[in-house]
Amino acid sequence: MGREARRTITEPEALRALAHPVRYELLNHLIAAGPATASQCARAVGDTPSNCSYHLRALAKAGLVAPEDSADGRERPWRALVTGFSVPPDADPDSPDGRQVAVIAALSIQRDQRLVRERLARRDRSPAQWRDAEQYGLYTLRLTPDELRTLGDRIDALIRPYIGATRDDAPADAGAVHFGFHGFPLDDTETDTETDTETDTGIDTDIDSEGTSHEAGSAGAS
Repeated sequence: MGREARRTITEPEALRALAHPVRYELLNHLIAAGPATASQCARAVGDTPSNCSYHLRALAKAGLVAPEDSADGRERPWRALVTGFSVPPDADPDSPDGRQVAVIAALSIQRDQRLVRERLARRDRSPAQWRDAEQYGLYTLRLTPDELRTLGDRIDALIRPYIGATRDDAPADAGAVHFGFHGFPLDDTETDTETDTETDTGIDTDIDSEGTSHEAGSAGAS
């Protein structure tokens, strides 16, 4: 198992750097895929090399990525300095940092939904073994706040050995897999009005939140 470099991002400059859709995508791509040049990043995130170069420099200034020496003396690759990151779940929503945290959380959810839509659009062209293995799950649970926190910690512990950036024993046929989970109350009251339900979408569905957490190999990352 490789060394983890998880980071809770609290510095205002780093929060501002991440609260931008292109920079958010770039960091996730480097976490999940490893070092890449600005041109390679541009192809991955659908932007131009010059724009990606600008945003990579902004991420470097915030201490989230760093350039590597170029093997051919031409375009240099960039690498992520973290294998995963989270943002504080309890930031004051009316503060500048809290507003940046809210933007990052929104970018995380948007990215997750986009990846699911893109996957479903191409699912019928995927090898059968991957279609059979896919997981899409939604459940309504009845939990206390402590139980929800414990459940999240237990799921995280199960996932941790498979994080893409740190796993060094992956079989030859392993691929990058997006895996995320969310857990939150359906309302903010203490009334007991919800019935427990489990929703099966037909593709067997399971849907993290440590605040907002991102790891490599969720591949993009958390």
